[in-house]
Amino acid sequence: MTDHLSVLGRGSESTTSAPRGGLVVGVLLSAMFIVQFDFFVVNVAAPSLESDLHAGAGMLELVVGGYAFAFASGMITGGRLGDIYGHRRLFVIGMAAFGISSLLCGITATPGQLVAARLVQGAAGALMVPQVLAVITAHFSAAAKPRAIAGYGMASGLGSIAGQVLGGGLLELHLFVPGWRLIFLINVPVCAVAAVLAARHLPGPVPRRNVGLDPVGAVGVSLALVLVLLPLSLGRTEGWPVWSWICMGAAVPVAVGTLFWERALTRGPGSPVLDLTLFRSSSFSSGMVAGIAFQLYFGSFMFTLTLLLQSGLDLGPLGAGLVFAPMGVLFAGSSLLGRRLADRFGTSVLIAGSAVTAAGLLFLAGLLHTSAQDIGVPLVIGCLCLVGFGNGLVLPALIGAALVEVRPEKAGVASGVLTTTQQFASSAGVAVVGATFFGMLGARPAPADYARAMTGSAVIDLVLVVAVCCMCWVIKRIAESERS
Repeated sequence: MTDHLSVLGRGSESTTSAPRGGLVVGVLLSAMFIVQFDFFVVNVAAPSLESDLHAGAGMLELVVGGYAFAFASGMITGGRLGDIYGHRRLFVIGMAAFGISSLLCGITATPGQLVAARLVQGAAGALMVPQVLAVITAHFSAAAKPRAIAGYGMASGLGSIAGQVLGGGLLELHLFVPGWRLIFLINVPVCAVAAVLAARHLPGPVPRRNVGLDPVGAVGVSLALVLVLLPLSLGRTEGWPVWSWICMGAAVPVAVGTLFWERALTRGPGSPVLDLTLFRSSSFSSGMVAGIAFQLYFGSFMFTLTLLLQSGLDLGPLGAGLVFAPMGVLFAGSSLLGRRLADRFGTSVLIAGSAVTAAGLLFLAGLLHTSAQDIGVPLVIGCLCLVGFGNGLVLPALIGAALVEVRPEKAGVASGVLTTTQQFASSAGVAVVGATFFGMLGARPAPADYARAMTGSAVIDLVLVVAVCCMCWVIKRIAESERS
């Protein structure tokens, strides 16, 4: 067998009605962009929400965390529903619901209403996002698939960075509504157009037989994730109360019981929402583990870097966003370049990209350590350019390596599992590394304290990227052994 990254899509040659043209890809990638944008943009808007809606720290955490755990806990079920009822149908429903919930977020009058709307928004994202990779995996030809997956990785990264860049710009605008409302309302026309185009142009459903729902498994998976994500989202600001530890402890028996249930369904005539046979694929398992390590680093890095730029360097939302911009441009460029490099060098591109990201983090940690009193923003941007370039080489290739052996009929649930673990890892990274960051700040932090705290979190992120590099080496060895 040839290298995983150079045969992305083998096994799907018999796909139905393989889509052509950039319109289908653009519609699909719009979903990944807006869900990532809405996850990160609220961090930038938090001060405005606090002053305008009088939202306390707990409510602000729910505005961010509620979206995250509704999104993460529903994606496996969303992927399974796509496999059963059709990826196009679920994509259109999810996109329409995301637009409606974004409108509700933009017209909300109280913090409680905003939290409720964000929960619906996260659940809508969980319906549509798994369909993106599912359509690419199940319907795209082997020739078209690598470029589409590269675009998926690019849209994911750019959405995260655009949350900082465009979010900062929108917050500075005062048109007909306050800037924080605009960051939600801007989704409405985008979702309306994307839903109409998806209904007309996405490939139709593949006929399935003897496939049913698994309500017990769906509830068990969602409950286990919520029991972990809820305390991770709220525990730090609440001082890690007893309930947070009880929730995380209860997640263990719920998860174990759910796995036993899914295992029994897999062996019998049932249709489990979590298809455990996916993990028999070494490429899927190793790609998923590497993706978890990557998102642990990426989520925490974006979070702590925003705090450094806005609170430590006093740049404001727009200024901080402009610092992120070169990183985003390089991320986009290397995502597209990485596809061509993968065709030539295979999984070695993953290792090289991880090394470039690690170098950027190492230089950033060294810069902050030696210049804590007078941080040069241009030098920070230079470090971020390395990080962005390396990320663009790694993220799309990891996704492609994980899905290369997935059969079309399992595309939805595989995509749901992959995106769920990545979202969970991102939330966990924010909680764990964020707690370390705030612990190093102290009670009354000065700008130099932010630099020292960021140095510590950058070192943790560096360790995680090294772990990604090691997993990429494992993926490379797996590809070499299968090729021989």
